[in-house]
Amino acid sequence: HGECIPFPIREVSMDQVLELKNIHYTYHTLDGETPALTDISFSLNKGEFVAIVGPSGCGKSTLLSLIAGLITPEKGLIKINGKYLRESTTNEVQHMLSAKTKARAHELLEIYGLKNFENSHPSELSGGMRQRAALIRTLVLEPDILLLDEPFSALDYQTRLNVGDDIGQIIRQEEKAALLVTHDLSEAVSLADRVIILSGRPASIRQTIPLIFDLKQDTPLNRRNSPEFKNYFNLIWKELNSDE
Repeated sequence: HGECIPFPIREVSMDQVLELKNIHYTYHTLDGETPALTDISFSLNKGEFVAIVGPSGCGKSTLLSLIAGLITPEKGLIKINGKYLRESTTNEVQHMLSAKTKARAHELLEIYGLKNFENSHPSELSGGMRQRAALIRTLVLEPDILLLDEPFSALDYQTRLNVGDDIGQIIRQEEKAALLVTHDLSEAVSLADRVIILSGRPASIRQTIPLIFDLKQDTPLNRRNSPEFKNYFNLIWKELNSDE
């Protein structure tokens, strides 16, 4: 935000799955107009995990709704796999229960430790298990992009840490592109390849910060114990509060 911040360059795949260019959105109500997003542009590559943070009510969830095709931008374009969102079938509700998807579900349940609970009701699972099960249901459909809107907010702190570690690693192992909206800066720094910082409403991009950790095993829990973690946290905190 008005200051050049030097970071190492991370080599990322140029296999772009999502592009947003000059997105504007305004809420129209009987009381008038409320601008929500102003000139938002960024892209997401295959296998990349990006977190979006910003002040409360700045429009983070609105951004995910636009990408999901639930609402339409007033200006700008959104592309998924090079196709305009209105031309893409990625976001359609899919009825894909088949022998193949059943086999894939069984495989994922076994890989991620839920094999013994495949016939259990949600009420019989812990909060962490329910989150993993929800992610497995999504992965079975072979999505290109995972949109995560405060996915761990209902969990207690210890479960949140463990589930964040599990799900972060699952997403990387499956090489999915993921976009996480969160108010928890620690969560963003522990999970993401990049953090996009939004301004207050109407939201624009204040800064994009690549996250580079010198770790033999780059996992969310290991990041939290690394010396870089505090530096990134403080940098993002300072940027979020620079107007106060």
